[in-house]
Amino acid sequence: MELRNLRAFETVARTLSVTQAAKELHYAQSSISDQIQSLERELGVELLDRSQRRLRLTPQGAVLSEYTDRILKLLEEARFAVSRPGTELAVGALETVSVHLLPPVLAAYRDQNPQMRVRLGHDNRGQLYKAVRRGDLDLCLTFGSPPPDTSLRSETLAEEPLVIIVPPAHPLAERGRAGLAELTREAFLATEQGCGFREMFEGVFGAGTKEPVAEVSSIGTLGACVAAGMGCALLPMLSVRHQVARGEVAVVQSEDTDLRTTLTMTWLDRNSANPGLVSFQSMLRTHLSG
Repeated sequence: MELRNLRAFETVARTLSVTQAAKELHYAQSSISDQIQSLERELGVELLDRSQRRLRLTPQGAVLSEYTDRILKLLEEARFAVSRPGTELAVGALETVSVHLLPPVLAAYRDQNPQMRVRLGHDNRGQLYKAVRRGDLDLCLTFGSPPPDTSLRSETLAEEPLVIIVPPAHPLAERGRAGLAELTREAFLATEQGCGFREMFEGVFGAGTKEPVAEVSSIGTLGACVAAGMGCALLPMLSVRHQVARGEVAVVQSEDTDLRTTLTMTWLDRNSANPGLVSFQSMLRTHLSG
């Protein structure tokens, strides 16, 4: 059985969608279908029930799914053991966390662990979780809760206030507070669909009920656009505190509810005893509790 066919089957079995599997694996849908059919021909059984509108696993497919999960996890462990010696720590985070939180923690970590090589990268939340699952990252830091996954462990490190930022000359800037009904009438900028910050925006205002006037991929650019007068934005305070301190934007608090999210660290369960990871986690806890 070819590994790529097993990966295609595992993804389809998990998502029950050829479309979603193609998206995750960056293949054409026809390629995913071909790989599943190749596996079925090799085994001489049908793995998917295609008779309904929604895909389902056949009994044979359910059995293979259990084995495929174990095979792929063993391959990940082998890859991790061979390619990642105990002298490197790989950390991933959202860009705003990388810029505003991690530098002093990483500096302190290197002071106490001079033998360790540190690798820091940033990406969106979904890609970070995938990198942790693959063993490419020891740990990732995101806002909000990670997806349910028995291979992952997570811990909430802190609560982070969500704030609405407006241009300094905006009528709401002096008041500093407003109700959500009033804020809904304002022009808002947001990040792109699929981004965790966009999910926060839609969680507060309701998905599909308020469309942003502009979508911006970079949090730094989004803050700069607000400062230039393009509109308002909803972001974690961590990402805008320097702009607020410099007077480039003003903060407006919600009168209706205490807007908050959580800062979460996520790592592979099987990597929990890694001494380098344990040391870094301890430093994160200390830094955020200080």
